[in-house]
Amino acid sequence: MRNDQRELLPAAHLPPASADHSRPRGEIREGIRASFAAGLGMVPIGVAFGILVVQAGLPWWLAPGLSLAAFAGSLELIVVGLLAAAAPLATIAVTAVLVNFRHVFYAFTFPLYVVRSRVGRLYSVYALIDEAYAVTATRQADWTGRRLLAMQVAFHTYWVGGGLLGVFLAHFIPGTIRGLGFALCALFITLTLDACRSARHGVTLVLAAASFAIAVLLTPDSALVVALLLFTGSLVFRFALVRWFRG
Repeated sequence: MRNDQRELLPAAHLPPASADHSRPRGEIREGIRASFAAGLGMVPIGVAFGILVVQAGLPWWLAPGLSLAAFAGSLELIVVGLLAAAAPLATIAVTAVLVNFRHVFYAFTFPLYVVRSRVGRLYSVYALIDEAYAVTATRQADWTGRRLLAMQVAFHTYWVGGGLLGVFLAHFIPGTIRGLGFALCALFITLTLDACRSARHGVTLVLAAASFAIAVLLTPDSALVVALLLFTGSLVFRFALVRWFRG
């Protein structure tokens, strides 16, 4: 097309600039970049998970199999211990519900609405892990569907890759390494502190600490479940109280 003909065309009819073609690719890069901080912590935990699978006497393919079928790091580590102890399926099912019930509350503020396709939404719900929620809660970026899915796919890749690396390294590690399971707890503590510091939710942190302290003092044998129930109830009460004061 000659220059004089281009000048006669309205701006809406002009061919898009080359920069527009790179925008989806740029959003994918931004999503991957957003996953780096928490993703770097997921890789060694995935390695620990793969090592635990082998040291528990379970087949090696269980590490990538669990990571693909149930993308939930804390649950996978617990399931490995339950399978190694030959726990009944009912126990495993109840444990899975209790451990992952917190994801129900994630859905209230997770930016799932930016994902347009049905397949993309299904995957985003499936890949809604603590790290993905923490990143979206602390980063003030304008999330798009591509950026969100790219971040979640990156997290999934870190976890599966770390598990496979752990399975490989387990064959070269003599004996049993104790304390590997605490790596996930350490990551959760870091993510919690970052989220509270960034969003300035000091009251929420106090409620969580108080709920755990009360549960440990009153019901030490089932402190985790009681602490979760107390914390959930306190959050609901706080939300209702704030809405009542605001009218």
